[in-house]
Amino acid sequence: MNSASHSGRGDAGRDADWDGPAPSMAPADLLHDPPVTQRGARRRAELIAAARVVFERSGFLDSKLTDITREAKCSTGSFYTYFNNKEEVFAAVLQEAQEDMLHPGMGRAAGTDDPYAVLEASNRAYLEAYRRNARLMVLLEQVASIDPRFRELRRRRGETFIRRNARSIAELQKRGIADPELDPMLASRALSGMVSRLAYSTLALGDAEPVDFDVLVTTLTRLWANALRIPERAATATT
Repeated sequence: MNSASHSGRGDAGRDADWDGPAPSMAPADLLHDPPVTQRGARRRAELIAAARVVFERSGFLDSKLTDITREAKCSTGSFYTYFNNKEEVFAAVLQEAQEDMLHPGMGRAAGTDDPYAVLEASNRAYLEAYRRNARLMVLLEQVASIDPRFRELRRRRGETFIRRNARSIAELQKRGIADPELDPMLASRALSGMVSRLAYSTLALGDAEPVDFDVLVTTLTRLWANALRIPERAATATT
C-alpha cells in the first residue's frame, strides 16, 4: 500500500523499509557466534541470565564481572570463554530480550480494522512488553547515555516504529478517518514520544503515583485518538 501522506506533506512516504525488521538493540561488533556445543550454549545462556539479574539489581556501572560469575556459579575464566567485557554480555542480554520488546506499531487488531480498536490493541501490546522489561529499559537508558553505539541503535530502532506509525496515520487520512491537515510523520513523532516517555516514567521509574494499567492504556489511547480526530463513533463502538 502506498505510504505517502494524504496531505502531500512530510516525509512519511520516503522510507521503503517501514515493514522491514527493526534494527537490533545490540551493536553488531559486540555480538559473537553462539557456541557450537550444547554445553557451551547452556553455559553462555546461564551467564546471560545471570548478567541480566545483576545489571537490573545493581545497574550497569556498578555491576562487576565477579558479580555475574557468582550469580551464574561459574569461574571468571568461564566468563571470558564467551565474553570479553561487560559491554559484550550486556549486548547479549539485549539480543535475548529484543524479540519480547518488539511491537508492531499501529497494525491491525485481530478480527477488526476499527481504528480505535487497533490503537488500543497496539498500545496495550507495547505497554505490556514495556512492563515486562521495565528494569531493562532503565538499563538501556543508562548505557545509551555513556555509549554512543547503544544510543544510535536505540535512536534508529525508535525511528523505525515512528515511521511505521506515520504510515498508518497516512492510511487513516486516506480513508477519511484521521485529520487530513496533520503531517503524519510529525504527528507520529509526537504521539509515539508521548507513549514511550509516559511508559518510562510510570512503568520503569515509578516517578508518579501508581497508575492502574488499564487506565494507562485507556488514557493514552484516548489521547492518541483525540489528537488524530478519529470520529467518536469509532471510539464508542469499542467501549
